[in-house]
Amino acid sequence: MMRPFGMRDKLGYLFGDFGNDFFFMLASSFLMVYYTDIFGISAAVVGGLFAVARLWDAVADVVWGRFIDSRKSGKHGKFRPWIFRMSFPLVFSGVLMFVYIPGMSDGFYLAYAFVTYILWGTLYSTVNIPYGSMASVITGNSVERTALSSYRGLGAALAGIIVNAVTPLIVFKNNEADAGGFLTAAIIFGILAIACYMACVGLTTERIVAKENNSEQVSLRATVKGLGKNKPLIAILLASLLFMVSILLIGTVNIYLFKDYFSNTAALSVIGVIQTVAMIVAMPFVKPLVSRFGKKETVSAGILLSTVSYGILYLLPNVTTTGFIVIAAFGMFGFAFFNLVVWAFVTDVIDYHELITGLREDGTVYSIYSFARKVGQAIAGAIGGTAITLVGYDPDLKIQTEAALDGIYNLATLVPAIIFLVVFLILVFLYPLTKQRVSKLSADLAEKREMEK
Repeated sequence: MMRPFGMRDKLGYLFGDFGNDFFFMLASSFLMVYYTDIFGISAAVVGGLFAVARLWDAVADVVWGRFIDSRKSGKHGKFRPWIFRMSFPLVFSGVLMFVYIPGMSDGFYLAYAFVTYILWGTLYSTVNIPYGSMASVITGNSVERTALSSYRGLGAALAGIIVNAVTPLIVFKNNEADAGGFLTAAIIFGILAIACYMACVGLTTERIVAKENNSEQVSLRATVKGLGKNKPLIAILLASLLFMVSILLIGTVNIYLFKDYFSNTAALSVIGVIQTVAMIVAMPFVKPLVSRFGKKETVSAGILLSTVSYGILYLLPNVTTTGFIVIAAFGMFGFAFFNLVVWAFVTDVIDYHELITGLREDGTVYSIYSFARKVGQAIAGAIGGTAITLVGYDPDLKIQTEAALDGIYNLATLVPAIIFLVVFLILVFLYPLTKQRVSKLSADLAEKREMEK
C-alpha cells in the first residue's frame, strides 16, 4: 500500500528548491559582482558569459528532459534517483565557481569563469529537470499540485532569506568584495544544499506511473507537433521568459544600486529578507484566492501590482533607501504569486499536452518550460551586464558618475515596470486556462485515462 499524499510530500518538495536555490540565488545575485570586482572581468563580458551559458543550459535542459522520459520507472520512481545521483557533482561544481587563485592572468580568470560556470549550469539541469518533472507524478490532484507549487516557492523563499540576508555580510568587507568571503559562503551553502536534496529524495513519493510510450509516440517529430498545438504552454513560456528577465535583472542591478547609488550594501540584506518575507506573507493567500478566482486570475492581479509599484519608484524623485525598500516590497508581494503558482501552471500544461497528444512526457514538457526560463536568464544576463556598462559603470571608480548612477536607478525601476506590464497582458489575453477550463481539463483527462485502462 502506497501512503497517501500529505505534508511529508509537501515538505520533501520544499526541500528540493531549498537546495536548488542556495547556489542559484548566490549565482544570480552575487556572481556578477564577484567576476567584476574579484576576477576583474568587465560587466559586458560577464553578461556575454551569462548569455552563452544560459543558452547552453537551455539546450541541456531539453536533452536531459528527453533522456529522463526515455527511462522507465524503477523501485524508487523515475525522477528521485537522478536527484540523488547528480546532487553531489552539482554542489561540488558550485563551490568551484568561487575558488580564486591570486596572481593569475586576466585570460586565466576569464577561462576559469567560463568553464566552471557552464559546468555548474549543465549539472544544474541534471538535478532540476527531474525535480521539476516530479511534481506531476507525486499527485494528480489539481489542488494538491498547487500546494506543491506553493511549498516549492516557500523552499526557494527560505533559501532566499538565508542567501540574501547572510551573503552580503560574508562577502563584503568595508563595502568591498572579498574573495575569501565568497568561497566561505559557497562552502556553507553547498553543505546545506546536499542536506536539502537528501531530504527531498527521502520524503517524497512518486505515485503516478504513466503507461510506457511506444517508439512512434516518443519520436521528436510527434513531440514537437504536440508542443506546437499546446497554446497554454506557448503563453506560459513567453510569460515566464519575460518574468525571469525582470526578476534576474532586478537581482543583478540591485547589487550596484545599493552599493553605488545608495552607498549602503547592508540594505541588500534588508531588501533580500523583505523579498522572501513577501513570498511567505503571500503564501497563505494562494489557496483561497486560487480556489475562488483561479490560478491565471490570481497571478495576473499580482503582476499588475508589481507593475504599478516599480512604475511609482521610477517616477519618485530623490527617493531614500527606506522609501525605495518600502515601495519595492509591494512589488515583491505582487510577483510572489507568480513564483508560488507557476509550477502548478506547468503541471496543468503537462496534463493539457497529454490530453491533446496522448503522450505523457513530463520531463520533455517541463524541460521546454525550463528552456524558456534559461533563455530568460540568458537575456537578463546579457542585458544586465551590457546595460551596466552602457550607463557608464566603472569598477575602478570608488564613486560612480552621476549619469551612471541615474542609469542604474532606471534599470532597477523603469525596465522591470515595463516587463511586468507585458507579462500581465500575456496572462490576461493569451493564456487560455481559466479556472473553469482547468476543471474541465482534469475531468476530460481522468475520463480519457479510464477509457484507456
